[in-house]
Amino acid sequence: MILVTGATGFVGKRVCHLLEKQNKKFIRTSVSLGLDLRDPVATQNFFEKNKTDQIINCAAFVGGIQFGYKHPVELFQNNMLMTVNLLAAAHKFGIKRLVNPISNCAYPAKATLFKEEEFWDGPLHDSVLVYGFVRKASWIGSWAYNKQHGLDVLNLIVSNMYGPEDHFEEERSHALGALIMKFVKAKKENLPQVVVWGTGSPVREWLHVDDGAEALVRGLDAAKVVEPVNVGVASGISIKDLALLIKEVVGYKGEMVFDTSKPDGAPYKTVDGTKGEALLGWKPSVQLEQGVKDTVEWYLKHA
Repeated sequence: MILVTGATGFVGKRVCHLLEKQNKKFIRTSVSLGLDLRDPVATQNFFEKNKTDQIINCAAFVGGIQFGYKHPVELFQNNMLMTVNLLAAAHKFGIKRLVNPISNCAYPAKATLFKEEEFWDGPLHDSVLVYGFVRKASWIGSWAYNKQHGLDVLNLIVSNMYGPEDHFEEERSHALGALIMKFVKAKKENLPQVVVWGTGSPVREWLHVDDGAEALVRGLDAAKVVEPVNVGVASGISIKDLALLIKEVVGYKGEMVFDTSKPDGAPYKTVDGTKGEALLGWKPSVQLEQGVKDTVEWYLKHA
């Protein structure tokens, strides 16, 4: 039986959709479904009552740059507590495989094309210091449990995910979702301009949520690997070009203005997914333009 934590969140919902499509038996859980992984007693009780042998961990407390600057304590506390309690329960109840996604912001600030062997080659960027650290710490914890107890955890490093059912909230959204909200609003309200945070120069690699879900599900049956493994395509897009793409897809005709008083974040983030492709026998396939079109269409229908 497979357990999906954070099953009502953005990534968790798409993982559950995929498991259903593949006719695999699984259990959903999340805070809204009654399990708070920050509570060690509740976590232990849940595992005792619900027999499972594999976990896909989609539980996380996260948001965009603005959210990270405003809520560093909550980012630290919530994510560390979830990691500690989940690893303890996985060990105690004999979980055979835990698939754990790690955000690529766990890479050093100076890195550009992220390669696994450079994971420890410098400090994190200030804009993602806390969240990058706690995701990095989730690998440290899994390494410790593997070394001492033989716990099998596959850590997959993924880029910022986007797609249908994403968080469309001012603080919680990453750049792509925030830009979709801004351009759609500007078109509906016939606003003369859209303000884009920063200079527009940072380059980001984006992972469609269905590709992310595919990677996590494939991770259940992949070979055992202790070191973290990248999932990516080594290709990014500048925030400026991303904004222009979204503007075109939405059909907004007004002006685009960059607010350079706002933070850019790290200058360049792309991911070398060579090892992940070999491990999973697969690589991400959803092209960004099509993914953006699908996301805008979903947002227009549901937001």
